[in-house]
Amino acid sequence: MLAKQSSIRVALALVALITILVWYSSGSLSSPHRVSSFADYGRKSGLLGDIGNATWGFEDILVVSLPTRTDRRDGMQLQAALSEVRIKFVDAIIGKTIPDNAIPKTTQHDRMGDASIGSWRAHMNAIHEVVARNLSSALILEDDVDWDIRIRQQLHDFALSAQALTQPLTGSSHTYADPTYPHPAEGAPGAVPDLMFGSLPQTIPPKMSPYGDDWDLLWLGHCGMRFVSPENPVAPKARVIHLNDETCPEKRYLWSITGPFKLVDDYPQHTRAVHHSEEGVCSLGYAISQRGARKLLYELGTKDLRDGFDILLRFFCNGGGGRKPHMCLSLSPGLFHHHRAAGPLAAQSDIGDHGDGFRDQALTDMVRWSVRLNAETLLDGGTVFHDQYPNSDDA
Repeated sequence: MLAKQSSIRVALALVALITILVWYSSGSLSSPHRVSSFADYGRKSGLLGDIGNATWGFEDILVVSLPTRTDRRDGMQLQAALSEVRIKFVDAIIGKTIPDNAIPKTTQHDRMGDASIGSWRAHMNAIHEVVARNLSSALILEDDVDWDIRIRQQLHDFALSAQALTQPLTGSSHTYADPTYPHPAEGAPGAVPDLMFGSLPQTIPPKMSPYGDDWDLLWLGHCGMRFVSPENPVAPKARVIHLNDETCPEKRYLWSITGPFKLVDDYPQHTRAVHHSEEGVCSLGYAISQRGARKLLYELGTKDLRDGFDILLRFFCNGGGGRKPHMCLSLSPGLFHHHRAAGPLAAQSDIGDHGDGFRDQALTDMVRWSVRLNAETLLDGGTVFHDQYPNSDDA
């Protein structure tokens, strides 16, 4: 009798196990997930643990926002709370309120449009604050961006990649994994082998930031960022390739304003690349060090203003428009993207015309587990999240 009962219990256990496996494979049951919190990163060695703090390893997070756009401020504040981060709003500026004599003009040309001037001045005010408060670093965001629930893991992986590209190799203070870093020597190759994220070289741990000690700007959110061209004589050429990044959508969901889009052309599905910046578009989210903030005040605050702020960031990084090149890192696709709320298209931007249509359903570009689109689940303590961009075999 006991043997029969034991056999029945074993059979029931096997049935339960098979049922669970079937549920997992069919997608009817999801493994529990949650936002990475302070405690998850407190155990990580060195400065990497700081990515778990309330400012993702930067000293502050500044959000550029018009005081009148209380809808965006409400959304950003909720999103920050759900991600366990602290943000500070920096008032955006209406361009027409900026007088001509406050705009740097060292050549003869017409005044730019008010929208471009307002955007430039708002970001300059944020950069000004970084310098005035002597912050070691700050992340500066637009007020309509969104990010993945797994942002801390993404930033952790980016930090490891940035260290591999810019920190000296272990045992040497002047040798780097990238033979073209910090600047290609005469006759250096136009292309160097990729560094694979799964086997990064050992480097000297940074002393100042989890993202490395030698950077002016980290361009983390954009509408497109080209890889460094082989013909670029001053920018380092190496990049870190992260294959099978589950937070990266399939290539059919990716897009870029700039071309060629080598990430899609040359790499497998779910690949994210960390690389030096050459030509980027849109200033959705970027981090600056204290030294970078001071250089930005000089290059963008005192020199001729005849281009939009994102183009000026591009010039700051690649040395165009009469600026010197600086140490800028980026990644493709980026980590911060436009959130396009449901509602009138005209409300999508305060500086551009998006027409008179109406968006019925909110979306966020290229972010799989959007914090904004999973807000209700997070508020309810749920662990099964909506994937905006499911894989082909999950559709």
